[in-house]
Amino acid sequence: MCSVAKVEKLTANFDFMAFKFNNSLQRETPIVFNLLIINVLVYLAQVLVKPFDVTQWGALHSVSSSLFYPHQFITNMFMHDPGGLSHILFNMFTLWMFGTHLERHLGSKRFFIFYMICGVGAAICIQLSIPFSAGQFAKSAEGIATGMSTSELVEAYKQQYSAIGASGAIMGVMAAYAYLFPNTEMYVYFIPIPIKAKFVIPFFILLDLFMGVRQIAGDNVGHFAHLGGALVGFLLIVFWNKTNRKTFY
Repeated sequence: MCSVAKVEKLTANFDFMAFKFNNSLQRETPIVFNLLIINVLVYLAQVLVKPFDVTQWGALHSVSSSLFYPHQFITNMFMHDPGGLSHILFNMFTLWMFGTHLERHLGSKRFFIFYMICGVGAAICIQLSIPFSAGQFAKSAEGIATGMSTSELVEAYKQQYSAIGASGAIMGVMAAYAYLFPNTEMYVYFIPIPIKAKFVIPFFILLDLFMGVRQIAGDNVGHFAHLGGALVGFLLIVFWNKTNRKTFY
């Protein structure tokens, strides 16, 4: 059995490693560090602040909805599903994995500008896609089963629609990563061999396009937000690097 002294030593080493990791993240990539903190704090507010509905206030609603406010183009990208941890954990892990590399490459100020532009671009793409999504829902078996007319279903869809999550901005980060560091090898779930970023990330973007157009019942993922963020991120990084393209290789 381990002695008390050994357990205390292991605990101290773990605490030191965690502190060193956090300190390094804060010093080298302060924007990613602060984005992680802000997203977690907003998530806690969504869960704990009552009776005020933080999620409804900050989520992106259709511009035709009575619940829409202009600030939602910004606030929606800092919110996540308050019903569980998987949404925020996956997004924050992805932000840390790709965002730290991109912030070191671009510099903190430019990375922050890039991230925010991608998030707003994703929100604009959502607004543009809502009429299409509403029309697809009106033609679906679920919509037809309500017995409402097409115009009533479209209007109801727009009124109840809301979008939350950092994934639009993060997809912009991923698109820029694939452009800047295309030959970086990555491991994907259930695939035992490494695949280069220039293949993995475009695959996920194309998958979002397919899923967004198909509008499968029960799928509540913001595919058009992903597409909008990825498109804005790619175009922006190409514009910034058209005369100074850099990669790891």
